[in-house]
Amino acid sequence: MCFSAVFVFLGILFCALCRCLECPFGCECFAVIRTVKCVSKDLLTAPENIPGYARTVIITGNNIHQIGPSSFTELENVTNIILTNNSRLLRLTEMASHTFSSLVNLRFLDLSGNQLALIHPEALSIPGSPLQELNLSQSLYNFTALTDLTTALRWGGLAGLLRLDLSGNKLALLPPGIGTFSGMNYLEMLDLTHNTFSTFGTDALVELDKLGDIRILLGNNPYTCSCEINEFVAWLNKSRAKVDVDAVRCASPVLAEVADLTLQTSYVFLGLVLGLVGMVFLFVLYLNRKGMKKWINEMRDACRDVLEGYHYRYEIDSDPRLGHISADSRRAQRQLGISLPQQLPSDTSVAPTKTQVKQLTTSPPLNL
Repeated sequence: MCFSAVFVFLGILFCALCRCLECPFGCECFAVIRTVKCVSKDLLTAPENIPGYARTVIITGNNIHQIGPSSFTELENVTNIILTNNSRLLRLTEMASHTFSSLVNLRFLDLSGNQLALIHPEALSIPGSPLQELNLSQSLYNFTALTDLTTALRWGGLAGLLRLDLSGNKLALLPPGIGTFSGMNYLEMLDLTHNTFSTFGTDALVELDKLGDIRILLGNNPYTCSCEINEFVAWLNKSRAKVDVDAVRCASPVLAEVADLTLQTSYVFLGLVLGLVGMVFLFVLYLNRKGMKKWINEMRDACRDVLEGYHYRYEIDSDPRLGHISADSRRAQRQLGISLPQQLPSDTSVAPTKTQVKQLTTSPPLNL
């Protein structure tokens, strides 16, 4: 009886040892790093009999188009699954209910580079909610798949999820309810980069606000910087602490940071005001063009008289004879009782008039 129990125990131990040492067809097993790699082997289904020591399973570049509960069994120790780029002939298009429910220690799940069209609401349901990072970059086939994913995230009980990557999925709109993922209280980062968002409306901004203070990546999207984006710009400036504002740029009409559009708008308004003031000023000048012309002529004549006065003074100062004539004429005027003109500044000279010159020439000589 004791020998039978020993043989049974040894048989079970031998089977378990063989189970741990065998490697699935088309895969490479690395016991030291506890990793199984099945890369570009044209697999149509997930490999079976994966060693129990495996912590990381990499299945990429194959032709798997559907995964379900039977795809990953007896893999309680697996923490990382990378199931990417199944696009050589077929793409991974469907995730059935409770696909990963047996992976009770799964922390990281990468499904990027596929074309998921059908996602069951309970596809991501895992007892204990161990999943911390979910990468669905370039993996959603259409907007319907995003709606299914939203439902799966809400019903999946992913309370421990920290990072969610939805980049590169050509998303133009956010589905209703994306900001109310049930139980995702520890979410730290949501990646929405490299999609086709042109702006975010009021409803979308409300959904993003419901996510709380998580890090939201919105860069590398073709934003259209028109008047309709003003609300989004205001939200960005208010949410700089949690949004990658520096990466959010306009695709049209100019390549500039979206968050700086408020400042640009103020400069445009200032330019319009200055242009309007300039037009009013020119219009006033046009209405008073005759008065302006008269004023300009008067200013020109006044300047010409001043210049002629300076020119005459220069001639008197440069010719001594004109200086004696001027002195003699002033003396003669005093003797004849001719009033002198109004006193001028000492540095101003006045040319004698023709009448004064005539009087000087016709008057008898004076005894000096």
